[in-house]
Amino acid sequence: MFAKASAFLYSVEIAIALIPPQTGRIPELEVDMKPRREKLKKSQQRAMLLRSLPPNFLDSSGEWRRIFSETWGTFLLVVVAAGSGVAAAKSGGAVTLGMEVAAPGLMVMAIIYFMGTVSGAHLNPAVTFAFALRGNFPWSRVPGYIIGQIAGGLMAAILLRVLFGTEGHLGATLPGAGVSALQALVLEVLLTAGLVNTILGTASGARNIGANGAIAVGGYIALAGLWAASFSGASMNPVRSLAPDLVRGDLATSWIYLVGPFVGAAIGVAFEFILKGPPTRTGTLAAQGTLDGSRAMPRLR
Repeated sequence: MFAKASAFLYSVEIAIALIPPQTGRIPELEVDMKPRREKLKKSQQRAMLLRSLPPNFLDSSGEWRRIFSETWGTFLLVVVAAGSGVAAAKSGGAVTLGMEVAAPGLMVMAIIYFMGTVSGAHLNPAVTFAFALRGNFPWSRVPGYIIGQIAGGLMAAILLRVLFGTEGHLGATLPGAGVSALQALVLEVLLTAGLVNTILGTASGARNIGANGAIAVGGYIALAGLWAASFSGASMNPVRSLAPDLVRGDLATSWIYLVGPFVGAAIGVAFEFILKGPPTRTGTLAAQGTLDGSRAMPRLR
């Protein structure tokens, strides 16, 4: 009896050994679960993306963050743009014109990278005006943006005045030697029209808020400065020029840098319409500082 039981157990062990190992997964169930896992993965990725996006642009409760972004960004821009002129005056020639004009371009590039998704990184009343005129930005929010930009520019100019006095005219933009006010005005109109076309042109692609917009806009600012800074200062930005003028108390040429950029911005918007027609949805996203298409209005008035 014992021998028979042993033989039976031995045969069972052999049978078990001959059974191929199982993975613990049922093929049919595995096929059914695969689409579900992929759907879950996509949902998780979308949730992570949405959590990383800035607040809904149409939600006014987040406007203070956007205005702070414009204030801080414009402060940094004016500190570098005007500060490079101060540095050139104090360095005795060690800081060249090329260094002066490259600095604000690089600063704008960096600002677009780190805060473009918050406010759109306008940093310039003429740019805010252009986005609104183009229909990518609500006119009701233009005053808040411009006030923030003026505040940032003034704080930057005051800081430079406290630190260095009025060295180098506090980095003010002025017509060059032998350049009349009218010539400087025409140049500022031309330069700003090109700047606005560059900004709106890159805004028609979804990457305006990232690499493409940063490189194109920063590169244009540096390039414009390289050839035109000795003629008009290549401001293209009313706040960049007005802030040092107000702090140093000399507004004699300020009108050039107020009228020129706004006229140039209007021309740039007109050229953009000729080139590409009505405003694009991605241009709206760039102006508003959001990558989420569901969070932006296609056209804002």
